[in-house]
Amino acid sequence: MDERDWLILKELFAKKNITKTAQSLYISQPTLTKRIQQMEKEYDVSIINRGARGVEFTPQGEYLAKCAEEMIARFQSIKETVLNMEDEVSGTLRLGVSNYIATHKLPHMLKLFQEHFPNVNYKVTTGWSQEVFNQVYHRDVQIGIVRGEYEWPESKLLLFEENICIVSKEEINLENLPSYPRIDYETDTLLLQIIDNWWSRSYSHPPLIGMEVDKGVTCKEMVINGLGYGILPSTLIEEEEGLFRVNLTDKNGAPIVRKTWMLFHEETLKLKSVSEFVRFVERIDFIK
Repeated sequence: MDERDWLILKELFAKKNITKTAQSLYISQPTLTKRIQQMEKEYDVSIINRGARGVEFTPQGEYLAKCAEEMIARFQSIKETVLNMEDEVSGTLRLGVSNYIATHKLPHMLKLFQEHFPNVNYKVTTGWSQEVFNQVYHRDVQIGIVRGEYEWPESKLLLFEENICIVSKEEINLENLPSYPRIDYETDTLLLQIIDNWWSRSYSHPPLIGMEVDKGVTCKEMVINGLGYGILPSTLIEEEEGLFRVNLTDKNGAPIVRKTWMLFHEETLKLKSVSEFVRFVERIDFIK
């Protein structure tokens, strides 16, 4: 069995559906079925049974599927080690990046890195910071960039800090903030906790939610158009002029900030592509 076979088993075990698995791997259903039959012939066992509810794995098939993740990681490690034997910095850099950073910061940074190391390829996955943290923790990615504080026992690099602020089109009286319409948006759990903790410490009444939107960028646009106020990270509004803004502060009057970190396992620095990327990020002004 080769790496592709193990990937098929992993995806099929997760989806329990031939059609969906073939679509996710960009292969035809007949090809997928043939590969499974070849695996069954190689091990001389039945791996799956097809039933009314879809694909069901036999005990032998379930065991092989559970080995798939380990085998895929092993193949990846072998590739990276072989490529790392060369003096040239090459290979695939696997990055997990929070949504905002992936959209607004990462493209320019990778462009600069590519100019120095043109033979490096990239696999970038995006999501909420908690999802990215889980990816780097489980070594699905080599480097994770997250916003907020996570318990991380290994190497990390502080990229920047940002204030959390109240933002509105017109000046508002903070004492009467609970009576103003607020624009809420989906974001990571840690930022929600920061906002909720500040609110419960500052006001005895819940906020008046006038609108709910999908993300912070959308909230910002609604604020610009005078549809309510938002509580947003400062980097999201740094280029916007003419907005009323007040930084949130803790009980001692100090600004409440959110930090963005780059997380990685120390052992991954043995790979030239990872070590060069970490050194590169240490040298640049990430906030630009």
